[in-house]
Amino acid sequence: MKIVLLLYLEEDGPAVTKLLADQGVNAYSRLPLEGHGAGKAGGWYGDIATHSSKMIFTIVSDEEAVSVMEAVKGVSVQDAGHPIHAALLHLEAWVHSSP
Repeated sequence: MKIVLLLYLEEDGPAVTKLLADQGVNAYSRLPLEGHGAGKAGGWYGDIATHSSKMIFTIVSDEEAVSVMEAVKGVSVQDAGHPIHAALLHLEAWVHSSP
């Protein structure tokens, strides 16, 4: 199992939602973010420009995670408006509470 994190500007939310739906990912959590810093190349602006950001995280199989990462690489700025950033994290354990 893997955790996939997607970071993006709020206005690009529809493109990210479509990306996940196209990959068959229909269970995820979305959080608002406030970015800080001097900004970086590639679209992560930090304090250079004030934008509302979002983060989605989902727990998926290894194969699904690879598919999502490849899909993010294939998104053009024309499709999303701004870059979408993705991180892939190994999940050591995943348990559920008792019913």
